[in-house]
Amino acid sequence: MSILINIEDLLSGAIVESTRVEFKQGWNPKTIMRTVCAFANDFENEGSGYLIIGIKENKGKPQRPVLGFDAKELESIEKELVSLSNLIKPTYFPRLSLEQIDNKNVLVIWVPAGSNRPYKVADDVTAKHKVYNYRIRYNSNSIIPNNEQERELQQLTSQTPFDDRVNSFVKVDELSFSLMREHLELTQSKLFTESATMSVVELAEKMNLSQGANEHLFPKNVGLLMFSKNVQTYFKGAQIDLVEFPNGLAGKSFNEKIFRGTIQQQLIDALSYIRVNVLKEKIIKHTNTAKVDKVYNYPFSAIEEALSNAVYHRNYELLDPIEIRILPNSIEIISYNGVDPSLKQADFDKGIVRARRYRNRRVGEFLKELRLTEGRGTGIPTIVKSMFQNGSTRPQFGTNDPERVYFVTELPVHPEFYDQVNEQINDQVNDQVNDMKTSHTDSKATKKNKGNQVNDQVNDQVNDQVETQNIYKLSKQLTKKQYTILSFCLKEKSNKNIQENALNLKFHNDNFKRHIEPMIKQKLLQRTITDKPNSSKQTYLTSELGQAVLEVLDKNNN
Repeated sequence: MSILINIEDLLSGAIVESTRVEFKQGWNPKTIMRTVCAFANDFENEGSGYLIIGIKENKGKPQRPVLGFDAKELESIEKELVSLSNLIKPTYFPRLSLEQIDNKNVLVIWVPAGSNRPYKVADDVTAKHKVYNYRIRYNSNSIIPNNEQERELQQLTSQTPFDDRVNSFVKVDELSFSLMREHLELTQSKLFTESATMSVVELAEKMNLSQGANEHLFPKNVGLLMFSKNVQTYFKGAQIDLVEFPNGLAGKSFNEKIFRGTIQQQLIDALSYIRVNVLKEKIIKHTNTAKVDKVYNYPFSAIEEALSNAVYHRNYELLDPIEIRILPNSIEIISYNGVDPSLKQADFDKGIVRARRYRNRRVGEFLKELRLTEGRGTGIPTIVKSMFQNGSTRPQFGTNDPERVYFVTELPVHPEFYDQVNEQINDQVNDQVNDMKTSHTDSKATKKNKGNQVNDQVNDQVNDQVETQNIYKLSKQLTKKQYTILSFCLKEKSNKNIQENALNLKFHNDNFKRHIEPMIKQKLLQRTITDKPNSSKQTYLTSELGQAVLEVLDKNNN
């Protein structure tokens, strides 16, 4: 039976992390069965593991061309593996696949995470007197767990991730044969060709999407989420809700779009909609140089990773959909029910996060095979890096401690697009102005006598509203670094002083463009020598608008 992904993709490390792949030059039952046991225990809910026989490795990397595996040995190894698998306690049977690469055969042992963990295996399955131990993966090694790890492994007995659980209320034939084969075709699996003559039941078993005896065979939740045409029938909250608030959350108008279907199709459709309808590009020309910069209001790669993470890690037992909020000054992506308790807010603030144990290991496997999400622990750093490379303000990540009901990723709009944000705010204010003028309409005679008074009153109220809304919006957009700069520049400071003493950065023109120049454009910061912007004696001072924003934040203890 063939594996679900292309052998080249498996060797590349782009789909399956190196910690879940082990290379062997030849058949060695003693070490191979230890690794099989460790992969089956899946201590960190990472998903399937793979042993590839017929490849020499160097520092965890496969050496090409491969050594190869003699296909004549396949039948005898299959029989031996069945016997050895019966020595695992409880019994566990991995899956074999003969694959071709570099014009040679290699033998792949596919080890899906077991549903009856914890598993034990003999330290030496070939020894006459066998000593049994649990095995788990630690980095790229299959080790005997210490006492604490063993207790934790035993506690995982009843904690099969939701996506890998059997759904006994649905029949296997509810899975879509065409959707399963479409996935195999996209991943260039050999199983695509082999599956042409299979039944739905047979293909589901080959893809590890079902479990049980023939008379009691049921689909797994991951199969219904990703390969069923009636996903919302079984999981009512499994959808993505995208809502656009052109005038902010306080505005009266909003546009809503709901994405349904398989969870991978929801993800693809939502990303496509955002790419076409939300993302904008701007070319920035610099004086005294031919160089131009291309920036986006939001880098697509950051949105892609944030939304993929939401689909990957959300709790599909809840009825709450994933929410995407398109606001004038940011995009928010919200998933339920929050993050693992082992992850702290400080980790997200640093942008370096490694989940202790994943919620949906099979969903993650399939999304990686489709290249819709990256490897383990790379999601948050990828988002941070993408925003930085685009010149955007740092993204924000958070959850509502201590309840941890939801997790939100906030991507601020690029500073170069602030003018468009302000135009939207002004449009909202103009609408309010028109409403106010209408409410002040009086009879012609009264209007003639009191016209100036009414207009003055309206203008005063409008000006107050514009100023208040602008201050409020800016306070919502302000980052920690910008707050630091405004506080630091209550007395005039030089560019070098701001970078080195307020931001703890090296004095560099790129840091000026990234942190200081956007605040000047927003009129939060002002030059003290206005007629000579590039003067060597130039200093910077927090403007009246900047002071007002500081007051709002300080008043709210923000």
